[in-house]
Amino acid sequence: MENYTFNSFTLQLEGLNISKDSVYPVFIIIFFSYIFIMVANGGIAFLVFIDKSLHQSMYLLFCNLIFNDILGNSIMVPRLLSDLLRPPSERLISYFECVVQAFITHMFNTTSLTVLMIMAFDRYVAICNPLRYAAIMTNKMVIRLTVSAWGVALFLVGILLGLTIRLNRCRTMIMNPYCDSASLFKLSCDSVFINNVYGLTFTAVLLTSSIGTTVLTYTKIAVICLTSKNKSLNSKALKTCSTHLVVYLIMVTSGMVVISLHRLPQYTQIRKLASILFHIIPGSLNPVIYGVQSAEICRSVSRLFRSKH
Repeated sequence: MENYTFNSFTLQLEGLNISKDSVYPVFIIIFFSYIFIMVANGGIAFLVFIDKSLHQSMYLLFCNLIFNDILGNSIMVPRLLSDLLRPPSERLISYFECVVQAFITHMFNTTSLTVLMIMAFDRYVAICNPLRYAAIMTNKMVIRLTVSAWGVALFLVGILLGLTIRLNRCRTMIMNPYCDSASLFKLSCDSVFINNVYGLTFTAVLLTSSIGTTVLTYTKIAVICLTSKNKSLNSKALKTCSTHLVVYLIMVTSGMVVISLHRLPQYTQIRKLASILFHIIPGSLNPVIYGVQSAEICRSVSRLFRSKH
């Protein structure tokens, strides 16, 4: 008969199962990726803060994505790095810390999509209604959009974690490199039917609304561009929208790969790697894509360096 430990407040993370020869190369790659995420995202946030020419709704909304990338990676990567250097038996985490990590991880995942949705709305107004853009995208509207993006995520994730922490625990092994809701409710011997139903509904509603919003706004933008003979407008639309669309596709593709692999237990190790890359790749590419594509950010960097000399 299997022995169970009920409601233990000390859990064990399975972590990444990699060979001893691979530990340090993997550690170095993840460590420098994390440093790059902090420096690149922090650098753009600093530029937006000090340069008044960047005090535009597009960049203020993008700062939500920057903050989310920094928060999501900071809750996961440092812990992952320390666990890589520990033997499996010493990868222990308190239940409270695990719940906090799961909460912030799901906030990161959800807010990534809700922020991209409000950024799509901003681009729609800028291109389809340029004469009223300043009147619509006021500071109050930016604040409302920001609060709605984070508020919706908080509400959905709050219910997700609330349904998880109500369960009794009879296991202690987290079968993942970090804590999330699915890993936590798999510790339970209670029925997790409600958790599975809500989790699938949550994912379906979020992805459907996100993809639907993006398709709708970009279809309207495409119609405007195709019917307009204004080359300047079309060029601006292509540049700003392609940036947003690339970031969106990276985020959705990464997320859907992780979700799909969760349903395929035979690919556990690939799922673990994909879940880590879901944090690292968008966080690394977002500042690069926006930095390279944005003429205003490039000019701001240029002015900053010229002022140093």
